[in-house]
Amino acid sequence: MKILAIGDLVGEIGLEKLEKEISKIKEENNIDFIIVNGENVAEGMGITAKQFEKILACGADAVTMGNHTWGKKDIFSFINAPKLIRPANYPEGVCGKGYGIYECKGKKIAVINLIGRTDMNVLSENPFLVVNKIIEKIKDKVDVIVVDFHAEATAEKIAMSYYLDGKVQVLFGTHTHVQTADERITEKGTGYITDIGMTGPKNSVIGMEVEASLKRFVTSLPEKYRVAKGETMLNGCIFEIDDETCKTKKITRINY
Repeated sequence: MKILAIGDLVGEIGLEKLEKEISKIKEENNIDFIIVNGENVAEGMGITAKQFEKILACGADAVTMGNHTWGKKDIFSFINAPKLIRPANYPEGVCGKGYGIYECKGKKIAVINLIGRTDMNVLSENPFLVVNKIIEKIKDKVDVIVVDFHAEATAEKIAMSYYLDGKVQVLFGTHTHVQTADERITEKGTGYITDIGMTGPKNSVIGMEVEASLKRFVTSLPEKYRVAKGETMLNGCIFEIDDETCKTKKITRINY
C-alpha cells in the first residue's frame, strides 16, 4: 500500500497546483491513499467549504488541519465531515474530531492529527499523552496508523518519533512549510520525516509575499501577510507499507 501525504496547501494557488498535479502523481506512483493538510488554503489561514470539496474532488481520503483550523468561520458548517480531521489534542469538548478511520485495499487506516505545544501559541493538551490514549483505543481495530504532527519545533517532532516508534506506521510533520531531508524508517518500522513541506508559491517566505515578510523582519513594524504569486511547487512524501507486516518499508520525498 502506498500512502501519499501532501504538505500544507497555501492559498488558492496551492489548491490549483494540487488540482494540476495530483492525477499524474497518483498514476506515476500507484498511490492508494491520500492525506492533505489544508489549514492554510484560505488566503493562508483556514479553509472554506468550497475549498474542502475541491480537495476531496482531487482524491483526498483525509484532510488534516493545524493552528489555523478556525481561521475561517465557514469551517463550523462542515467541521464534522467524515474526512476532515482537526488536532486531537485541542481542549476537551471542542467540536470536530481528532482522528478518523478509513478503509483501503481491505485494510483499515487511522489518520490522527496532532498539534505541537512549543512556540505554537495555541491552547492544547499534551500531544504525547493524547495520542497514546487514542492508539490504545484503536490499535486492535485498525491495520495502519498515520499521524500528522503539526508542530514548529523539530525537537518536539523528533521526540515524538521515538515515543511512537513501533506504535504507528507513519509519522510526518507539517507546519514549517520547509521540506526536510531526514526521512527514515525507525528501528521498529515507523516511517518518519520531520516536515513534508508545503504546496504553494515557490518564490516566497513560506508561502507569503517576500516584500511583506522582509518589512516585518527588518523594521519590526506590522505588515499584513499576503499569499505570494508566481511559480508553484508541490511537496509531499510517499510511504510504502508492507501488506504482510503493516510496517513502512520505503519513504520517498516528492517535489513537483
